Amino acid sequence: MTTVTATAPAPHPAPPRPVRNWTTPALVVLLVGTAVLYLWNITDSGWGNSYYAAATQAGAESWTAWLFGGLDAGGVITVDKPPAALWVSGLFARIFGFSSWTVLAPQAIEGVLAVWLLYATVKRTSGAVAGLMAGAALALTPVAVLMFRFNLPDALLVLLMVAGAYCTVRALEKASGWWLALAGVAIGFAFLAKMGQAFLVLPAFTAAYLLAAPTSLPKRFLHLLGAGLAVTVSAGWFIALVELWPSESRPYIGGSSTDSLWELAIGYNGLGRIFGGRGGGGVVADGGNAPLGFGGGTGIDRLFGASMGGEISWLLPAALIGMVTGLWFTRRLPRTDRTRAALVLWGLWVLGNGIVFSFMSGITHPYYTVAVAPGVAALAAIAGREMWRGRNHLPVRVALALMVAAAGFWGFALLHRFEDWLPALRWTVAALTVLVATAIVMGARRMAAMALITSLLSAAAFGVATAATPHGGSIPMSGPAVDSGESNAGNGPMDQTDDEVVDLLKDTTGTWAAATMSAQGAATLALASGKAVIGIGGWSGGDPAPTLAEFQRYVADGRIGYFVTGGMGGAGPRGGANEIGEWVAANYEALTIGGSTVYRLS
Repeated sequence: MTTVTATAPAPHPAPPRPVRNWTTPALVVLLVGTAVLYLWNITDSGWGNSYYAAATQAGAESWTAWLFGGLDAGGVITVDKPPAALWVSGLFARIFGFSSWTVLAPQAIEGVLAVWLLYATVKRTSGAVAGLMAGAALALTPVAVLMFRFNLPDALLVLLMVAGAYCTVRALEKASGWWLALAGVAIGFAFLAKMGQAFLVLPAFTAAYLLAAPTSLPKRFLHLLGAGLAVTVSAGWFIALVELWPSESRPYIGGSSTDSLWELAIGYNGLGRIFGGRGGGGVVADGGNAPLGFGGGTGIDRLFGASMGGEISWLLPAALIGMVTGLWFTRRLPRTDRTRAALVLWGLWVLGNGIVFSFMSGITHPYYTVAVAPGVAALAAIAGREMWRGRNHLPVRVALALMVAAAGFWGFALLHRFEDWLPALRWTVAALTVLVATAIVMGARRMAAMALITSLLSAAAFGVATAATPHGGSIPMSGPAVDSGESNAGNGPMDQTDDEVVDLLKDTTGTWAAATMSAQGAATLALASGKAVIGIGGWSGGDPAPTLAEFQRYVADGRIGYFVTGGMGGAGPRGGANEIGEWVAANYEALTIGGSTVYRLS
């Protein structure tokens, strides 16, 4: 007899649990929250920087002024920067009407896009969680909150630099020369936002691609040459346009001594910023004892000092620890490893910008450090995420605890500089830092959220305080409103206007309602009256525009209504500007209008 053993049928496998893609809703929350932070009550800052607001007003009225970044619609002189940021705000003003919102909102939108692009960039090398962490860190960095709510070119500069990083990471994946060329295009247009500062990230892009692109070394060099050509073309087309355009048909290039955008890029906005003076050296602006608004004294500790520390350094110690330990832990991985390539890219981004800002002795403002913020945010997020993944190993846990401790205790130190502002916050941060760092070293499993909160809490609070504080003038600084000798809200000269003078200018019908002895004063009058005003001598007061002969011709043709004295911006009038003032005083009768001295010219 044969025995047959029946085999029970195998049970049907349980249906797989649906995978919940929580990262997409988290990204939506991040971007919506960033938009609220950057746009909420943004018009409380009025015109922000009136100099650039007046240029936006001019661009909304004249296509020539829009193209060249003219300060006035009549086309006498440009701002002392290239015009890319003004192209955006000028188009906004043309489409939606000129207002405080159309002046300031473009920077907020650029900030949201920068956060999204940083998320997308970090996600490609380190996953969505690291991308979300990097995006949140950038969004909450105080100097980023400041710049993305203010009308300076730095907002567009940062967006385009992050776009360049995204394209470089895409190029690294398959050794794509086309993606690398797009990175070059992004940096070329970033040059048209703020000139040579855009090039500070090029060493980072170059080193990462040379190190990790999965192709032969000759091809890597060839792709880099193509990207260099893309930078040259995308930045150089506008320089060529300015040089070839008849000078009598466009505004004078403000900040240059030869009416040349190339000279502006190399001199005043190039070597002059690094070495001092208008050109290649000579005058040291800081002297080692510069005021807060000019970056403080030069040195390796400048980014941590009283001027720049509260802007950018909240996560900087943690990011540097993460970079060093991350490169050590990945030292034996294959050449093309993406994590190490990302650490190299963002690490050199931070070091390149940070070293230049630390030692440049020309005109330097704390808000320049917004260019460092994406690198700090990405480094901290990538290193933190990778170390959390390797937390089963004690050395990795120690490194992660050091990052949390550095962020927490340095945040405590920065908050201590504002002793009267939320004093309980810094002690809360200190207590959390001790508990969380200790728990990580001891191997606690569910500390990821607490580590992130502890690291970001100080910067986030300071960033929210920055958003709640109106800012104006030419040197805004982040943080809560404080009563001190140097306000964090900026220090723009001639922010007030005489109502009687403004009413007088509103009734004029010529090309220019008035002329005055500074760009800042002209901007304030133009914004108050809605009329074009000549800022004689540009921002510095020393630009030869208009010349005395040009000014006399404008007056003879009845194109200028009044000459308004006062309002010295920048370095004050000199040279041709003084000649114009003396000629007006010698040939026209002075009138006292309100509290101002005014000359009627037509």
